[in-house]
Amino acid sequence: MTSQTKQTVTTESKTQLFDLKAPEWYLNRELTWLEFNRRVLWEAEDERTPLLERVKFIAIVSSNLDEFFMKRIGGLKQQVGAGISELSVDGRTPQQQITECYAVVRELEAKKQMLLMKIVDQLEQEGIRFLPFLELSKDQQQVMREHYIQNIFPLVTPQAIDPAHPFPFISNLSLNLLAGVRSTETDELTLVRIKVPVSSKVPRFIQVGDEQLYVGLADLIANNLDLLFPGMKIDFCDLFRVTRNAMTEQDEEQADDLLQMIESELRERKFAPVIRLEIASTMGKLQRGMLAAELGLNEEQDVFVVDKRMAMNHLFQIAGIARPDLLDPPHHPCDHPKLAGVPNIFHAIRDHGSILLHHPYESFVTTVERFVKEASRDPNVQAIKMTLYRTSAGTKIIQYLIDAALNGKQVAVVVELKARFDESANIKWAHRMESAGVHVTYGVVGLKTHSKVVYVVRQDYNGLRRYAHIGTGNYHAGTARLYTDLGILTCDNKIGEELTELFNYLTTGLVPKRNYQNLLIAPNKLKSKLLEKIDREISKHTTNSPGLIQFKMNALEDVDITKALYQAARAGVKIDLIIRDTCRLRPDIAGLSDKVRVISIVGRFLEHSRIFYFQNGGEEEYFIGSADCMKRNLESRVEVVAPVQKLELQAALRQILNVQLTNQRSVWEMQSDGKYIQLQPKDKQLGAQEMLIKFANNRFDEAKASKSHKIAKNKQRANRNTG
Repeated sequence: MTSQTKQTVTTESKTQLFDLKAPEWYLNRELTWLEFNRRVLWEAEDERTPLLERVKFIAIVSSNLDEFFMKRIGGLKQQVGAGISELSVDGRTPQQQITECYAVVRELEAKKQMLLMKIVDQLEQEGIRFLPFLELSKDQQQVMREHYIQNIFPLVTPQAIDPAHPFPFISNLSLNLLAGVRSTETDELTLVRIKVPVSSKVPRFIQVGDEQLYVGLADLIANNLDLLFPGMKIDFCDLFRVTRNAMTEQDEEQADDLLQMIESELRERKFAPVIRLEIASTMGKLQRGMLAAELGLNEEQDVFVVDKRMAMNHLFQIAGIARPDLLDPPHHPCDHPKLAGVPNIFHAIRDHGSILLHHPYESFVTTVERFVKEASRDPNVQAIKMTLYRTSAGTKIIQYLIDAALNGKQVAVVVELKARFDESANIKWAHRMESAGVHVTYGVVGLKTHSKVVYVVRQDYNGLRRYAHIGTGNYHAGTARLYTDLGILTCDNKIGEELTELFNYLTTGLVPKRNYQNLLIAPNKLKSKLLEKIDREISKHTTNSPGLIQFKMNALEDVDITKALYQAARAGVKIDLIIRDTCRLRPDIAGLSDKVRVISIVGRFLEHSRIFYFQNGGEEEYFIGSADCMKRNLESRVEVVAPVQKLELQAALRQILNVQLTNQRSVWEMQSDGKYIQLQPKDKQLGAQEMLIKFANNRFDEAKASKSHKIAKNKQRANRNTG
């Protein structure tokens, strides 16, 4: 019997012990995502985290939970409304998932309130104070009243709720006051809704004088209602907030014009059903019941009582206070050592073959933005093609693409209009580029274009050469400083040829099954290739040469990939998973997943890069790309995952994986029940991200010193020759 046959027999015997269709082997997607937010919230609790950074983490969790309700709870409620009772892979109905998620959310919300109270006390010791309006001095109250009259009062519009004034429209995530006012003549109570006009021009927290003293905008309005209702008696005034369903997608296959369809979706989303009502704990039962009824909500299930601070996502304002002593040390991305001081980026790529980029440790501006900028101006560049999923006003890439078109180059951009919550921004960018002569298309019907690719065709000295950037993150200058992402700059001929095929598909939607031999493209072949490579790792695994699979990504949700990893682990293959949030797989179950380790990294940056590693019997394979192991990424999105074959670049990826897998400071390790335990360093070990900052800076300093040394030697040689 051969070793391979023995391996097969062993695997088959183990297979009989576990039914991989059974729900107990799969964790719930929504609950594991909420567990991720529990880990993020710990950063606000951890006293090793600087004080204003702790405020930031509370704001992040609050923003995440808002999005969770709009997308995930909204989708589950649609399923309940449609009468869908189909069980998830983990054995839950849509209603069961909502009920269990609500229990966790209420727990997280209570934790946030408690933490914020503690942090506010500590902020006060540092001279940053929050006071209710009524606790300000009389002089301060008068100053704030004048500020309100001059800068806010004209923006405030009260709306009565009575037979002549039906219940008003309440916009998504807006802060509102519900006031009860009485006429002194009739003593009749009238309910009034007042929208709190928080905006980029009107902050949620108003600074009092020159001190770092703040009063809440809603509190300021509530304590000056006599300006809105002169001569009337105020019975009560309480805050509330609603969250609307963001799942309003239409069938694009039936749409004549995709752009019009997305614009229609955005209008529908504005008026989508309300799925959550948050109310102040001071609100009376009658008012609470009235709001729930008017909004079509289950009062017991869908109403969330907030004890202290509502809409904590607004705390980003406070986290941005200029107090360096209460923040992380400032991080300045360094230039890439192979590109710094090089006059032509295309020559650098041609000379080095391929260059690996790691953001935000290395600058996005001086690498990716520079690549597009030079392409737009280089007279030898003839064409630029790009996929655009999300971008920002702070990113100059759009302007460079427009410059390229105005300079007579062929520019084609595949804009993803369906990027959730960025639809209106992407429509604006699309119109702006089209008006400048850029060829804008919206991808393939039925698929989101989630890949991150810039493709440049340049006339080199020896003919046309294709250059490319393939990345894991969006072309977004803001997130490039906050998210950890990888990218590769390359002029590899084979990859260039396959990117030509990809863009021909994206701009026409024709011939989806193209002959990709190097790139792993979804939905064409990425999933099947990953499954094939997992199976290959099983076949090559022996006692003397044990198999090894390591994946780093945002989420592991796809059932087929999860099942394949279970099968590999049962066969003896060691599996390391660095998963940021959702993970269906249960590690450390004897006989099933005791060869699997799952960790999560939480730090000052959001982990966003994807790395796929297979030991492959010693012929190691590394890949980076845009896709997570989620069903939607693998089956209904256009994703690009690229091989990293150069040994120097593989060594850099190995360093990243090793740093994160061996770190004790910023690592949470998953248990078989889906809970996480934070590892504790024995000494003052740096966090994984701080170590990578240090390594990036060291690489740059060493390259700079080496370059200076070469220049000095050349000068010495020149002087000797002159002498």
